[in-house]
Amino acid sequence: MKILDKHVIGRVESVSLPEWNIDEIDAKIDTGAYSSSLHCHKIEQFKHHQENWVRFNLLDPDHEAYNEQLIQLPIHDIRSVKSSNGIAQDRFFIKTTITLFSTIYDIELSLTDRSEMKYPLLLGRKFLKNKFLVDVSQKYVSNSEQIDQGSK
Repeated sequence: MKILDKHVIGRVESVSLPEWNIDEIDAKIDTGAYSSSLHCHKIEQFKHHQENWVRFNLLDPDHEAYNEQLIQLPIHDIRSVKSSNGIAQDRFFIKTTITLFSTIYDIELSLTDRSEMKYPLLLGRKFLKNKFLVDVSQKYVSNSEQIDQGSK
């Protein structure tokens, strides 16, 4: 469903990370968070052709393709982020793409250990702004709409 030319999404959506060949990862929609974040570990900065890069392992025991995949990318930024417990930490930010409603979007993700959280991916206001309206009473709206479109 679209309202004011924006897709309506639920509090949890299934998304894909096409550059990493990862389909159907659960993402928590969090309008209280400014930035989006990705669950990973073994986060390590290194030099690649005189540029600052980061390598990390994706970690989600519920998703076989996601578990322990090694990713290496240029560092887009390093910023201080205040987590849900109120503690600030410096985080690496990377850029990639995400698919939602069969549309590919550019996204900036901070890299962090989200092992205490239920969902491996959090989508914050910076990504959501001007694209989506959130209906917290629903989940997986994008999946049901894609199925509906495919059956017409």
